[in-house]
Amino acid sequence: MAFRIRQIDRTADGREIVRERLVDNDLLTLGRAAENDLHLPDLALDPHHATLALTESGRIAVAGALGFTLDGTKRQSAQVDCRAGAELGFGSYRLTVSTGADGVCTLTVRQAGAAESAIDNRRGFSLAGLFPGKRRTAWAAALAIFVLFLAIPIATHLAHRADPRIPVMGDASWRPGKLSLAHHGLERSCESCHVQGFVAVNDRTCTSCHKDSHDHATPARLSLTRAEPGLGGRFLNAVAQGFGKPGPGACVDCHVEHEGPEPMARPAQTLCSDCHGTLRDRLADTRLGDASDFGRVHPQFRPRLVIDAATGRFARVSLDARPRENNGLTFPHRLHLDPLGGAARMAVSLGKARGYGGRLECGHCHHPTEDAVRFRPIEMERDCESCHSLAYDRVGGTVRRLRHGDVDQAIADISVAPPPGPLVTGRGRPGAFARGGPYYSSFSAPPVGGGLAGLAFSRAGICGECHTPVSRGGRFGVMPVTLPTRFLDHGWFNHRPHRQTACATCHAARESTRSSDLLLPPIATCRTCHQGEEATKAKVPSGCAMCHSYHPPTFIARRDRQADTRAPAQGT
Repeated sequence: MAFRIRQIDRTADGREIVRERLVDNDLLTLGRAAENDLHLPDLALDPHHATLALTESGRIAVAGALGFTLDGTKRQSAQVDCRAGAELGFGSYRLTVSTGADGVCTLTVRQAGAAESAIDNRRGFSLAGLFPGKRRTAWAAALAIFVLFLAIPIATHLAHRADPRIPVMGDASWRPGKLSLAHHGLERSCESCHVQGFVAVNDRTCTSCHKDSHDHATPARLSLTRAEPGLGGRFLNAVAQGFGKPGPGACVDCHVEHEGPEPMARPAQTLCSDCHGTLRDRLADTRLGDASDFGRVHPQFRPRLVIDAATGRFARVSLDARPRENNGLTFPHRLHLDPLGGAARMAVSLGKARGYGGRLECGHCHHPTEDAVRFRPIEMERDCESCHSLAYDRVGGTVRRLRHGDVDQAIADISVAPPPGPLVTGRGRPGAFARGGPYYSSFSAPPVGGGLAGLAFSRAGICGECHTPVSRGGRFGVMPVTLPTRFLDHGWFNHRPHRQTACATCHAARESTRSSDLLLPPIATCRTCHQGEEATKAKVPSGCAMCHSYHPPTFIARRDRQADTRAPAQGT
């Protein structure tokens, strides 16, 4: 003898789940405890609430100490005929007794009032019955979004273009964020950049204000440097251009706005290395070396030097070639920085009142600019005349000085000056002040036909101490002097962050014996501190944008286009 138990439960949305099993036993236990044959989790029931015994006559003997209901009548025990059927009630559960087609006594178990309870939860407590269905709610929300955030802003935008007095409504929800600090003044003037509705900002809009932001190179050259995108990249470009986005290579590709009130983010190193890392593979005629990482792949510096002082001709030469510059001066750094030399003694004798007080240092002649980025040009009167005096005559209490930089005026002044008297006694002078030394002035008879001017502009004269004398057709003069204030036109170097570093760490001036020595540090010196952007052990991880600007300055852009239209206007 056996029982068939059919357990009926309901899901959250009201669907019925029927589980059926066959118990090969003639006695069933019922209650709240899990070990019962019929587990009914109802706190109104005992753990072992009742038993159901199947007799040989096909009837069920039901007994329970706390009682149950039989067809709605309260009972302690009862005999139920399976063929006749009945309904037993235990707490909130109802057991329907019946006989299956195979003659097995079947107990169908369901929790009374489950459907009604679900409806009550939805209507009485969750307020589900007071709202429309999910589909209607979704369509209503979509319509509200369309009206509030699309239709109204578009309509008011069109009205605003017709009449600027009409404000644009609802467009604040379209803004991805506040403008950067550079553009914060345009916070209330969206149309300054977004000239056309639903069209991306184009380059013409940017250059209407940024007139000095020249192209990195000619558009034709730039298109050759970019690697051909794959199928996915071409698809994305087509979609972007379909919505009016310019590019590739547009301003907005690098300068992303609405990122918050901060300085615009510095471009990542990959922005440059995508083209410059393998530039020679796509531009066979380029004069630039491949550069993808400052610490690993970067060409040697190529400063722009004066190679002909007479014509002022410049050329970019790699430091690997150990270049010399021809700036028109004769100036040995070592002579001036020697702590035991005459220049050091002269500085000590001049004292603090003249800005010295000790031996000559770099800072006595090289004065930083106000922003401390670079240094001011050397000036004779300010930086040299304390030792190299231009005085040539005294009239009463007035000392007459030559006008530095004006050769014709200097010759005129010397020509009318009285002949100098003996300034040196017969007592010998040692070292650099002896005959033939750099601080010895010969006051013997001047060259024939030259007078005092010929003596001054000779190699032994006062001008010849620092300048290279020249004479054309009997006319005295000196070689033009060109002292660049910036050697790396296409690279940016700021001295201010390096102010705690001694000058001699990067510039070997104390060992320089010729003015043609180029005292620029090679790339190996910079790499002692600076490595690539992703270098974890570097003192200063340095991306390309730390030293390079994508947009060349005005004078560089103009000069490069005149000098070489083939090469991109960006270098090292």
